[in-house]
Amino acid sequence: MKNVDELERELDYRFQEPELLLRALTHTSYAYEQGMGAQDSNERLEFLGDAILGFLISDFLCRAQPNLNEGHLSKLKGFLVSAANLVGYAEQVRLGEYLRLGKGEEKTGGRRKQALLVDAFEAVIAAVYLDGGIEGTREVVLAFFRRQIAEITESAEPVSDFKSTLQETLQARGQDVARYRLADETGPDHQKLFTVEAVIGGEVAARGRGLTKKAAEQAAAMSALERLATE
Repeated sequence: MKNVDELERELDYRFQEPELLLRALTHTSYAYEQGMGAQDSNERLEFLGDAILGFLISDFLCRAQPNLNEGHLSKLKGFLVSAANLVGYAEQVRLGEYLRLGKGEEKTGGRRKQALLVDAFEAVIAAVYLDGGIEGTREVVLAFFRRQIAEITESAEPVSDFKSTLQETLQARGQDVARYRLADETGPDHQKLFTVEAVIGGEVAARGRGLTKKAAEQAAAMSALERLATE
């Protein structure tokens, strides 16, 4: 298990009560082997973290996208807090390297198991909440989700035609037009997330994600435009 100081740096949050973070990283298998009680594992924190994430993501979506209807907001929230999405953030901070696992879980690759990573991520969010309150938690959560929320929601709005703008920009520069290819799709049929690559001149210029292929293409085009603006 790695030093949790490194995880605090990844989260950009310093715990006043470090034992809360340790509990969030403690799987039930470890607690059992060490003769600890169930309250010393991350199960209860995972339950709380799930609720906190749902609230904060809902709040941020409503504030950031006042024109989206309830159905669209629900669909976006459902994806953002899904295991398929959260596991990416858990891997981003290498959460598996910090888990306290029992010997059996360690041997069977527990540090790479999606369920364990997602549970631990939610538990860490709950630990931040118990340690620093809702405002501190809001900052930690939005540091993860802000860009993704912007990409998915902006690219879903019909007034934002980033693909056309990108093509016009490339033509003005004398560059090849962008082509789009599906790189990945995850989640159940009713809640899929599509990842699309924008390819310019045979090279991947940007990637975008969305709840439809068209939305993912728009997100990729938006990212490509941002990249061109810095060149």
